[in-house]
Amino acid sequence: MSDFELKHKTAAKLSEHVAYKITQCLKFLLNIFYGRKYAKRAVILETIAAVPGMVAGMFNHLKALRRMKDDEGWIRELLDEAENERMHLMIFLDIAKPSWVERTLVLLGQGAFIVVYSMIYVLSSKIAHRVVGYFEEEACKSYTEYLGKIDCGEVENVAAPKIAVDYYQLAPNAKLRDVIVKIREDEAKHRDRNHSFADAYERQELPAHQH
Repeated sequence: MSDFELKHKTAAKLSEHVAYKITQCLKFLLNIFYGRKYAKRAVILETIAAVPGMVAGMFNHLKALRRMKDDEGWIRELLDEAENERMHLMIFLDIAKPSWVERTLVLLGQGAFIVVYSMIYVLSSKIAHRVVGYFEEEACKSYTEYLGKIDCGEVENVAAPKIAVDYYQLAPNAKLRDVIVKIREDEAKHRDRNHSFADAYERQELPAHQH
């Protein structure tokens, strides 16, 4: 049984309102391109989601070197998040099989988001992590809708791709639904951790600030 639950952190502070608005803009752009085409929508979703962990990991790595202080595991956790999201992308590339035009759009979107997210992280790491927290909230909603479409028969519950079976150590006869459930659980973890990272910045409980 999964202990998954949909959550939303209500924006109260200015930084949270800014982060939420950025997320809603990303969602709007995503809906323009793919709307309810869940597999192809997931390709774009995971392309963007694979960026923050790597960008944040790099900046925290450089900060730790600069300040000569222990990062207390933040860098490894952020890089693990990036790796996990990259695997989600690999899985959905196998499921959606995007055309070369769509792959080009993915690359352009990824390039643009790397620049934008890096700028946000430099200006405010707190807002950057809050953006990811809200973004993962939307991912959880999207995958919940995806599961609903599978359950009502609107999306075929095809066999799980081998890459997903191997990555999640699923049964050989696993289906698409089993994979989506696992991915949604990952997104829920990233949602909670990034909101907690943003909270830590709020409270100044950061490795770089500790003595």
